[in-house]
Amino acid sequence: MLSTKVRQWVSSDVGLLMILALARMALHTLVNNQYGFHRDELLTFDNARHLAWGYVVYPPITPFLARVELELFGNSLRGFRFFAAVSQGLLMFITGLIARELGARRQGQFAAACAVGISGYSLFSGSFLSYSTFDYLWWPMVAYFVVRLLKSGDSRWCLAIGATVGVGIMTKYTMCFLVLGLLGGVLLTPARRFLKSPWLYLGVFVSVLIVLPNFLWQISHDFISLDFLRSIHAHDIRWGWTDYFLPNQLVRNINFVTIPLFFAGLWFVFTSDGRRYRLLGWMYVIPLVAFLLARGRDYYLAPAYPALLATGTVWAERKLQSLSTRSASTVWQIVWPTFAIAGLCAASLTIPVAPINSTWWHVANGVNGNFHYEVGWQDLAATVAKVRDSLPPQDRSRLAVLAADDGQAGAVNLYGPAFGLPAAISGMNSNWLRGYGDPPPETVITVGFKHEMLLQNFESCQLADHLSNPYGIDNRAIDGYNEVYVCRSLRWPWPVFWEHFRYFG
Repeated sequence: MLSTKVRQWVSSDVGLLMILALARMALHTLVNNQYGFHRDELLTFDNARHLAWGYVVYPPITPFLARVELELFGNSLRGFRFFAAVSQGLLMFITGLIARELGARRQGQFAAACAVGISGYSLFSGSFLSYSTFDYLWWPMVAYFVVRLLKSGDSRWCLAIGATVGVGIMTKYTMCFLVLGLLGGVLLTPARRFLKSPWLYLGVFVSVLIVLPNFLWQISHDFISLDFLRSIHAHDIRWGWTDYFLPNQLVRNINFVTIPLFFAGLWFVFTSDGRRYRLLGWMYVIPLVAFLLARGRDYYLAPAYPALLATGTVWAERKLQSLSTRSASTVWQIVWPTFAIAGLCAASLTIPVAPINSTWWHVANGVNGNFHYEVGWQDLAATVAKVRDSLPPQDRSRLAVLAADDGQAGAVNLYGPAFGLPAAISGMNSNWLRGYGDPPPETVITVGFKHEMLLQNFESCQLADHLSNPYGIDNRAIDGYNEVYVCRSLRWPWPVFWEHFRYFG
């Protein structure tokens, strides 16, 4: 009897979507141990070791999940990326459910899930632990609950929306742009009838309650994250990383073969056929305009696309129903291999499968711009340990490793214990909040600093070694700053130096 129910569930639409999600998780779990930790993962690794209700760079959810992974899997790279793999499997599942709630049949649900799954952004997000990884899941989850709300008219779904928004803000502050879209969409559509429901305000209360600990942390730290955001935004604009925001929406945030589905979804929700779900359209358009005016990075809006790809699939499936069975079957026979080929192309450039330092690897790194950040960190720790071992005993008693970058500090803290290295100190982001140790160091091994800057702060600094890796790959978090110095005699007291040493990056 039980086996019959299991077979029925597996063969159901929801069961097959779950199998698809598990297959996606298995793919990432299989390949996610390649290369090494990403520079940003090393930042999260450090923050996970110092749990708090907030961090300079982001809210607490991602470091908390990373801490769970560290407790479960230790320093395993595959284990550290496990929740990233899970999130992208769930993303496909949720997208399929959105299509299902909107009326899609089995093939439409699968098409919606696959349309999201073959996007380069989703594939990379499953191979890299980042707050953007989970942000990419929460937006579609909010959209799913909004669809349930609009379809059923049951305002109790506002509780689920509020809880997910709260968790989303505790993951990445750009969730506030989705809140702006929700508010605008409610006011601009018949969904404003829910403004009369106490469940909506209870949902808002739940959201505020979830976010409150981080808000209190920000108060106690003088809203340091606002200083960080201003600094990093100016950096993004200066380096041109906010340029071409609109064209990059189609180039980077979805697979090129699914562009027609995106436009079909937008058309669907803003025409009479989908007017019941027009709120979904405003949940895209309002954040789009807001990010454009604020000059945000193009990938900030990536989480808004899964819901529209799902609605686009519903529109397309309805159009196919007007065709003959044979014609509709022919279209699906074209769709599936097209998705497969496009997905393989995207995967070859975004997930860590290319042999390191091969031509394929360099092409993929040129496209995604991230693989080089995963090379050379263990070598960095080994070089610092080699320099430490060359020092006389009196220099090792009060020794510190001063790192310029969160990635460099994270590498020393991840790989350094195997070499007996002390924890790294740094003036960047949350590392600055953790201080310089007690007692203060007398000798420091520096990583990532230029000689001129060091001589402004220390009486003497001698070049001790250079950072390198066996592949000869330029990790841009290190490139140009690969000298390792030994510095002594700080020119002023450590508290004075540290007070002015804070910076963001």
